Amino acid sequence: MKRLPALLLPLTLAACAVGPDYQRPAALPAEQVRLAEALENGTVTPSPLPDQWWHLFNDAELDRLVAQALTKNTDLRAAAANLQRARAMLSEAGAARLPTSGTSAQFSHSQQVIPALGRTVTNDFFSLGFDASYEADLFGGVSRSIEAARADAASAQAAVDAARVAVAAETTRAYAAACGFGEQADVARETESLQARTLDLTERRLAAGRGTRAEVDAATVLVEQARAQVPVFEAERRAALYALAVLTGDAPSAIIDSPAARCRTVPAAPQPLPVGDGQALLARRPDVRQAERTLAADTARIGVATAALYPSITLLGGVSLGATRFSNLGNAGSVGYSLGPLISWNFPLNGAARARVEQSKAVAEGSLARFDGAVLTALKEAEQALARAGGAATREDALRRAMTASTDAARLSRIRFDYGADSFLQLLDAERQRAAARAALAQAEAARADAQISVFKALGGGWETASPPN
Repeated sequence: MKRLPALLLPLTLAACAVGPDYQRPAALPAEQVRLAEALENGTVTPSPLPDQWWHLFNDAELDRLVAQALTKNTDLRAAAANLQRARAMLSEAGAARLPTSGTSAQFSHSQQVIPALGRTVTNDFFSLGFDASYEADLFGGVSRSIEAARADAASAQAAVDAARVAVAAETTRAYAAACGFGEQADVARETESLQARTLDLTERRLAAGRGTRAEVDAATVLVEQARAQVPVFEAERRAALYALAVLTGDAPSAIIDSPAARCRTVPAAPQPLPVGDGQALLARRPDVRQAERTLAADTARIGVATAALYPSITLLGGVSLGATRFSNLGNAGSVGYSLGPLISWNFPLNGAARARVEQSKAVAEGSLARFDGAVLTALKEAEQALARAGGAATREDALRRAMTASTDAARLSRIRFDYGADSFLQLLDAERQRAAARAALAQAEAARADAQISVFKALGGGWETASPPN
């Protein structure tokens, strides 16, 4: 029993872990993480971003599609599977703290001829055994492995959250695109109808001897130009619907007769948009969190590689029962045991182990650079999206005013034309300007919706209350 303290000494040293202790990188100063666009852009407000930001568009069909995508999207399911794998690896790493054991049972029958005695001797032997071993975490290699695995699991969770952000944003974007192209197709049909009425009037004027063939040809050009736009917009609408179906985990053909296929109004979030501040942005963005957890894991792996430079101590123990008859197993004379430490040390004479330490340090340095890049990228994407959203909103407002003015001008020109105050060319030009303004407004509405979605995607929200994918 006097040897027991010596055998247990490595256990008392298990808390000694080599390698650097991880320290989270210092946060950027407040003046560097402020969102300048949020302070200067009148289309946004520093109010907190809601968890399910797509509800701001007040579209029940959009809410249903995003909810479906967050549970059935295939990319999200793959990310969830990677998370399960990372958690299983964490359990495996934690198992290294526990002793390993094994049992054995053996029966042997032997026969030996002894010429000197002129006879054959047979022997039977029965044995049972139980072995256990425990590797003392003398220099913290196991602890660092668990630390790295825990950070890897957190990084995988952040990857799932990042996938949720992308899925919610791209689903909303595909739905808005389908609605936008549907609206533009309807505008082209409306323009075609108006131009067809003008063409009919022109042909009647020509038949009455008050018009010219050139006027008829000019009106025909406008009709055909409007008609040519319809199939293009319809094709793009269907393409957006197919993308939307796959995002929600369905076959492309399943969405053709869905409510989404009937959408003709681009969803719009109320202004100003709630965007929060820069500190909340960095805390919310999953890719920033993923990069930070990857850095933590790679830092812990430096300790794993460093621990390999030092000796390892394994406590071994075993109990065995052996007898020539099965009934004798358990008798005092059949019991055997062994107990003692095993010390092993791979001397790093060739420098390979030290090279692995340097490799781990280099990997951690790269992860630090990627974390810094993730922070700056998050801020850049947010500022860019906010700037573009502000520009898109301002452009839409201007084109809406232009649309109102061109509609009034076309109405007055037709009245003046009917009374002979305006020429046919003046009427034709007014109709052309009205059609161009209406088409430009429809495109501006789609661009504004796309810019708003880009803002929400850059802000990194939408993962907080999502259910696990299935």
